[in-house]
Amino acid sequence: MPPKNNNPLRAILLGAADRPHVLEEARRLRPEIEKLVNIVHCDFTGASDMSAIEADMAIVLGGDGSILRAARQMGHRQLPIIAANMGKLGYLANIATDELLAVLADYLAGNLQVVDHLMFECSLLREEIPLFCQLGLNEVSIQAGTPFSVININLYVDSELATTYSCDGLVVSTPVGSTAYCLSAGGPILRQSMAAFVVVPLCPHTLTNRPVVDTADRVYELEVSNPNPGTSVVVDGRVLGRILPGDRVRVEKSAARFQLITGKGHGYYRTLREKLGWGGQLKNMGRGERGEGRE
Repeated sequence: MPPKNNNPLRAILLGAADRPHVLEEARRLRPEIEKLVNIVHCDFTGASDMSAIEADMAIVLGGDGSILRAARQMGHRQLPIIAANMGKLGYLANIATDELLAVLADYLAGNLQVVDHLMFECSLLREEIPLFCQLGLNEVSIQAGTPFSVININLYVDSELATTYSCDGLVVSTPVGSTAYCLSAGGPILRQSMAAFVVVPLCPHTLTNRPVVDTADRVYELEVSNPNPGTSVVVDGRVLGRILPGDRVRVEKSAARFQLITGKGHGYYRTLREKLGWGGQLKNMGRGERGEGRE
């Protein structure tokens, strides 16, 4: 819910200039948006450090990739986000552009809630010294890389060895990321408000390895005993660094919380139903296609 005062909220307008129609929509919508809030900054390149900008909220035009970029730009000063979908799927950006102004007005009137979501810190440690650290929203993945041979990944949970995966890679995902790479790898769908991580091996070379869900209050460490020359750790689709023998990748809950404003009627299961094509029944199928009337 927005702060209660008589001053218009300060907003940042964001989007990806290389996405179709984003700049065109920004030019069209900006005069109407400015009737409701003060736009104090615009960025369509992804270059701005928004952690230093004094603002009350952000408006994102684009798909889920644009939201991930916005969350990364905000760093540990996360602002409430209203996201209008101009991408393909839009699990997070699930508001249409023609709904944006009405949703913004509803939020300013105090009719909508801001929902917090889990974020994580990913560190690449070499001899216990952090070389890289990245705030993330969706997932951490270890990719086997060239020459694309199977790798063994040790998973430690709170410093205790849980298992060793023989696989093509491994994904550690938040609930928000469970409908992204994690889902494609065969992982479960977690309600976005859950405080949990899911660990999913990529093409494991044993039938006994299955996705594991555990609380977000634990510390997860991944170690590749004999990495390939191209083995890397990737955070939200961006390479964090190359993994060498003895390195550890640490994943733990961040104090930062991703904040999303959702319009009325955009419930959790409605989004899954629409984005995943959960129709509930088979339609437009003839008797023969359903198997009826066969001898």
